[in-house]
Amino acid sequence: MNASALLSALRLPGQKTGFDIGSEVIRRSGADFNSCLHCRCCASGCPFVDAMDFHPHGVIRLLQFKQTEQALSCATIWLCVGCHTCSMACPMAIDIAAIMDALRQIALERQVPAAEPGILWFHREVLNTVARYGRTHKLEIMLRYKVRTRDWFSDMDVGLKMLAKRKLDLMPSRVKDIAKIKHLFSGLGEGRSHAD
Repeated sequence: MNASALLSALRLPGQKTGFDIGSEVIRRSGADFNSCLHCRCCASGCPFVDAMDFHPHGVIRLLQFKQTEQALSCATIWLCVGCHTCSMACPMAIDIAAIMDALRQIALERQVPAAEPGILWFHREVLNTVARYGRTHKLEIMLRYKVRTRDWFSDMDVGLKMLAKRKLDLMPSRVKDIAKIKHLFSGLGEGRSHAD
């Protein structure tokens, strides 16, 4: 019995069948998670593993058992920063960061609510500044985050230190040919805000 047939036989009760998340993740990421040994090397080096609801190998296990809803709604896929520490530690050379990226893409397409909406919002705001200026404007991103969360003073000391060391520009710098940047973002749809 091959691995695919075994996983199919082990399908848990109540699972929905119509969407093969495993095939889609492999297609998008180029990473075959079925070779995972569950040795936990990925978790041992991950800088954010303590905040995750599933360790990286746990997300792979969800994919192997075709637990689509759990894989797409877990916080782990949003907490992963794509540092590739897990991928580098994997003895099977599985690109786990690419798998997490594919899962985020699929979750957005299938309109699965993000388990960490603040992280999703932050990513979108970063893209908004790139769309406007051609590069990020950290001060604007931070100010928009503060307005959204209404957490005004928790890290004000850090912000003041960054300003003093000239790490935060008061005014955004723009690329010379902003039209090329606008062209990159034109595929997102006319009149659509990246923060929607």
